[in-house]
Amino acid sequence: MCRPSEQTLERSPLTSDPRLVVISNRVAVPKARGAAGAQGGLAGALHAALKSRKGLWFGWSGQESESGRTGHIDTQTNDGVTTATIDLSQRDIDEYYNGYANSTLWPLFHYRLDLAEYERETGKGYERVNERFADQSAPLIEPDDVVWVHDYHLIPLGERLRSRGLKNRIGFFLHIPWPPTRLFVSLPYHERLVRTLLYYDVVGFQTEEWLASFLHYCENELGAQVDKASGAVSFEGRTTIARAYPIGIDWDHFSNLGDTGEARQAEQRLLSSTRRRTAMIGVDRLDYSKGIPERIDGIGRFFDSNPEGINDLVFIQIAPPSREDVDSYQAIRAELEQKCGQINGARSEVDLVPIRYVNRGYSHAELFGFFRAAKIGLVTPLRDGMNLVAKEYVAAQDPEDPGVLILSRFAGAAAQMPDAVLVNPHSPDDIAHAIRTALDMPLDERKARYEKMIGTVRDDNVQDWTASFLRDLVEG
Repeated sequence: MCRPSEQTLERSPLTSDPRLVVISNRVAVPKARGAAGAQGGLAGALHAALKSRKGLWFGWSGQESESGRTGHIDTQTNDGVTTATIDLSQRDIDEYYNGYANSTLWPLFHYRLDLAEYERETGKGYERVNERFADQSAPLIEPDDVVWVHDYHLIPLGERLRSRGLKNRIGFFLHIPWPPTRLFVSLPYHERLVRTLLYYDVVGFQTEEWLASFLHYCENELGAQVDKASGAVSFEGRTTIARAYPIGIDWDHFSNLGDTGEARQAEQRLLSSTRRRTAMIGVDRLDYSKGIPERIDGIGRFFDSNPEGINDLVFIQIAPPSREDVDSYQAIRAELEQKCGQINGARSEVDLVPIRYVNRGYSHAELFGFFRAAKIGLVTPLRDGMNLVAKEYVAAQDPEDPGVLILSRFAGAAAQMPDAVLVNPHSPDDIAHAIRTALDMPLDERKARYEKMIGTVRDDNVQDWTASFLRDLVEG
């Protein structure tokens, strides 16, 4: 397809390497609502791949459209990556983003049927915005481009692009869990949604568990032919390859942050404020899937069982707000503030506070410094596709005196990092016991656990993840 003449989007200089076109809801442009932030996520995971191929990243700007500008595409090139963004109307934001994506699919895919809302109008909005993404991205895609669509916001997009005549290799990656069939079938029109996934050439999941759930649905509900060994799903004359591709961090970039003044200053800032107590840290978006209120309950249980612990431990929870227009997110913020306030009110001294709750984000360099200063990393999501914070915490540790990672069994990262202290995030007792274990862990054991985890974090990095997915997508 030809691109509009007003678009001058740079092609990859590598003739043997097709240009990469990424399409996602979130695009890393300044001040974009819904854009990937300083905590990592999609922006950090894709930037290196896009830069190496002088790629194009298409998606929502995060802004509400002005009257008469609904068809405008804003393009800019920074650091070798071209972004092409569109605005959405307030109705689109309410129905597609706040509605179906984040009030229906997100809770369902994180096993929270009690929070999932099923509204016909938000479903229509989700389909409408996927149609618009297809309408406006298709003219930017050349016949030899490789297209990589990301996450639950855009599940139907591959089918929409095919309906516009695109023959490109098109892949899809799901960054969040895929629920078991018995939960997924609660979604109205669930079969229709999965049918659209099978228009992609390759569909990727974070773990073998999420992959197995998807294949189970395709075989038992859709009646597709499934080859579990290869991941081939054959249905209505098409074959899609479904596989697990565990995502990693940008090891070189993140580890080099430790040499920056910003990281060192953040490390010293945290150390000097702890008054010789052990610092324990959690860094999460403010989201109910992250298990932050349950985590605070576990910390409260630890202090109940170890009242002297206020002299030994301080917990820092960094929780940048997200999706503030969704009622369930407003509720979790209020709950978290109440729980932290109750523990601090009961356990604080005039010069000591057991929990510091910070409702803002920090740069990656600052987070490196905070992780380095914290001798315990507390990463306890109730359900998570992967959780890159767990890997970043390990990457930031001093090899000669590493901290201890306490990790939820229900994070995708647990499959790759069994040498963390694994916990049931729903159990306050389990969390409290893990904290005690971490505080008492001798240096030799801390180093042994660290050495086993750091190899995975270093070697299974984002470049390896990108290369594995794109190799399967390009080679077929």
